[in-house]
Amino acid sequence: MGETGRARGPRGEYAKSARRREEIVDAAMQVFSESGFRDGSLRDIAERVGMTHAGMRHHFPTKAALLAAVLRRRDETALERGASARPRGVGVLREWVAATRRNVDRPALIDLEVTLAAEAIATEHPAHPYFIETYARAEQLLERAFREIQADGVLAPEITVTQAARVVLAATVGLQQLWMWDRNRDLVGELEFAVGSLITVPLGHS
Repeated sequence: MGETGRARGPRGEYAKSARRREEIVDAAMQVFSESGFRDGSLRDIAERVGMTHAGMRHHFPTKAALLAAVLRRRDETALERGASARPRGVGVLREWVAATRRNVDRPALIDLEVTLAAEAIATEHPAHPYFIETYARAEQLLERAFREIQADGVLAPEITVTQAARVVLAATVGLQQLWMWDRNRDLVGELEFAVGSLITVPLGHS
């Protein structure tokens, strides 16, 4: 009985610590999306979760470690939502637009990407390698989808698979940035138009 009680203790402490880390990451996502990584203050993040600066550093010793956790959270959210679909061809484009639609309902994710991506253009920024890899993987995903679309005979004429993939990626990145300036823009509708212009069948709604 006593041993069981002692065994539960660490699990309880671990769960409490894990929840605290999640709270810190949530707050960091907000701060980094509002102020960027460079100007986002660790003290501000600590205050938002009701901790001391020293207490927060117990969970995340460095600002770069916290940034890595924020970016992992962003990726896990996207993977969790898209994992069950397993689309191909035009289905990938539909899921791509659907993911943007979901992110509009969670604007902090778009704010975070646009803000950090702009900062991370600088090669010394800790997120620079992350965004190089992220955009490369996104382009590869889109190229694979457009190869399938081409094989299905529904790729728009006079455009290559690579061109189509880069147009979708560029349209997504650019429209998200414009949407941050003006939330009244129809981000999803404009993206649907751009993506739909690359295929000869209706994109439809996912």
